[in-house]
Amino acid sequence: MKIAINGAGIAGPTLAWWLQRAGHDITLIESAPQMRSGGYVIDFWGVGYDIAEKMGLIPRIRSLGYQVREVRLVNRHGRRNGGFPAEAFSRLTNGRFTSVPRSDLAATIYGALEGKVETLFGDSIAAIEDTGDDVRVTPYKSPRRHFDLVIGSGGLHSRVRKLVFGPKDQFEVPLGFHVAAFQVQGYPHRDELAYVAHAVPGRQISRLSLRDDRTMFLFVFRDEYLRGVPVRAEQRKQALAEIFAGVGWETPDILKAMRGAEDVYFDRVSQIRMNRWTQGRVALVGDAAACVSLLAGEGTGLAMAEAYVLAGEINAARGDHAAAFARYERLMMPFLKQKQTSAAAFASAFAPRTAFGIQVRNAATRLLRIPKVAEYLIGGDLRDDVVLPDYPGLESAISL
Repeated sequence: MKIAINGAGIAGPTLAWWLQRAGHDITLIESAPQMRSGGYVIDFWGVGYDIAEKMGLIPRIRSLGYQVREVRLVNRHGRRNGGFPAEAFSRLTNGRFTSVPRSDLAATIYGALEGKVETLFGDSIAAIEDTGDDVRVTPYKSPRRHFDLVIGSGGLHSRVRKLVFGPKDQFEVPLGFHVAAFQVQGYPHRDELAYVAHAVPGRQISRLSLRDDRTMFLFVFRDEYLRGVPVRAEQRKQALAEIFAGVGWETPDILKAMRGAEDVYFDRVSQIRMNRWTQGRVALVGDAAACVSLLAGEGTGLAMAEAYVLAGEINAARGDHAAAFARYERLMMPFLKQKQTSAAAFASAFAPRTAFGIQVRNAATRLLRIPKVAEYLIGGDLRDDVVLPDYPGLESAISL
């Protein structure tokens, strides 16, 4: 089949990898002029880790990742007031856990395609016409093309979802927070393999030391602190400087370092909740279908699992896309809805609304040093209660 995939983040290239291995003709369409760099660091475990292992990517991912040893919470003077050894994550996942820059994970998956799929960088889909027999896709910059299927994997702001299913506000559920992230080189304070965070009511700022003298910073804050929606990088920097002014710890140094950042990721923390992910010959995958939110920690892994199941069902259906789409939704939708419920409940832990809430959160993190308590508090969130099918026709293609 000829299949167009809009979005070259995590889900899109994963889907392309599996489908092209099974002999399908894939075109990736990506609005960015090249693979994105920088951004934030994600924790990688669960079903996504399993899919990456099937793809033979784990050695590369772990070499790019960080085996963080400590989550450290500090007060405005930099003194520890909470946290726990990150070994708890490794123990609860049987060592199948790493933290990796999202852009590095995306580049690893895309690199595994080995140039075997066509990619239209710097373009996006302007119009989609589903005739019933095929899908006519009109990109902004390229000639119109015909495909058997179109898959939208453009994340929270999916273009395909908007064109086929309707405006984002029909499906977006804001969780009450915004996030921002950036990386800089030469930041003077470093704590190797430690995730260090400081919170005041409604706001939290964190850092993680990376290789090559780089540091990643993550800001989380409640919506009420934001006035207007900053679009350009300088507007985002100004908004963050105002929101985090006077919160103590290293914040003055961090805000100073931010001035030299090339780009600042900035977005609302939201989920996408839909009753169906497919319509006609069009389907959604990853955050475009069921974003659990950045604060869930596992969104990238879940996107890879969705992509694997969608590819397996498309290939197994031998042209019956309606049957493939129905099985894909039936297998993955209940699992993703469960993950969304857990993520929504957990989001407030990043930026408690009150000083008392911060104290309770910090006290709970100290209890994670006790294995049985860690199992009770976070063990369920680190387990994926889903059994992914084996697709012999798909996985046997790995050896081709």
